[in-house]
Amino acid sequence: MEALRSSPRERESARTPAGSDQVHSWILVTSQVVSIAWRAARVSVTMVMSLLSASLCYFRRLHLHLGHRLKWWIGYLQRKFKRNLSVEAEVDLLSYCAREWKGNTPRAKLMRKAYEELFWRHHIKCVRPVKRDNYDALRSVLFQIFSQGLSFPSWMKEKDIVKLPEKLLFSQGCNWIQQYSFGPEKYTGSNVFGKLRKCVELLKTQWTEFSGMRDYHKRGSMCNILFSDAILEYKLYEAVKFIMLYQVTEVYEQMKTNKIIPGLFRLLFSRESSSDPLSFMMNHLNPMGDTCGPEQIDMFILGYSLQVKIKVFRLFKFNSRDFTVYYPEEPVREWPEISLLTENDRQYHIPVF
Repeated sequence: MEALRSSPRERESARTPAGSDQVHSWILVTSQVVSIAWRAARVSVTMVMSLLSASLCYFRRLHLHLGHRLKWWIGYLQRKFKRNLSVEAEVDLLSYCAREWKGNTPRAKLMRKAYEELFWRHHIKCVRPVKRDNYDALRSVLFQIFSQGLSFPSWMKEKDIVKLPEKLLFSQGCNWIQQYSFGPEKYTGSNVFGKLRKCVELLKTQWTEFSGMRDYHKRGSMCNILFSDAILEYKLYEAVKFIMLYQVTEVYEQMKTNKIIPGLFRLLFSRESSSDPLSFMMNHLNPMGDTCGPEQIDMFILGYSLQVKIKVFRLFKFNSRDFTVYYPEEPVREWPEISLLTENDRQYHIPVF
């Protein structure tokens, strides 16, 4: 009865340990749950970070790969569609010299002095580099004729130059012209006359068109278009070669009748390699554009045939009387003058004053 009659405070004291144990259990369970949740969250975060890192690496590699492929395609399309200008834009003369002639070799020192001479004494400030092949002399001359809008030569105005191939065959009996070779093409045969006629016709058309243009900038733009078309270019050069052959043949016929001929042709015919028009064609013109460019004697004939004074700065002849030469040496005073520069008598570039 005493136990039953105990006070409420005593009964509360009796229940307190059991409540404390219950609270402790809840705290322990909560702590374990939080710990498990934290470990799970930490694993999840680690996995997500690893996944993000792997994704970033993948996309970085993909970006680099696509960048390389895009760069390759851009380069390919640029090479395929951009104009292949055979006469480049103007560049500073001394900068061009510094780029091309480095080092302290005797030749490099000579070239640097020669370029400085052009810059300071001859007032040549820029140069237009010309594509280096066996047509570059003809290219340099013809480009300047067209870009300056020079007049059609007087003798070409008097004759229909388009009919000159047939004239050599039927009027002068030059059936050997069937052995004419078109540079690297090495084309020969009975159709050579028709092929030459088309080349000469193109030369006449283009020269007439450029000489009629009064706008300097328009001529420059048209030159850039024309001299980025390799097929048209080579036709023009072959036409120029044929014009040289025609002039040599004409003068040779005059010589046979004891007429007075220019001294440069006497020099030409005194050489074993060009004693007559056939040997001149076989030994000088046919290789031109294929295995070699024009020799000095050919440059004389070129200037005479096109009726231009070709002034050439021969840089490798610096400090000598042959540093500056003219082709031909005694041109007619009224002929227009164009200028070239060369480092070796093989490759030519265009100086800009």
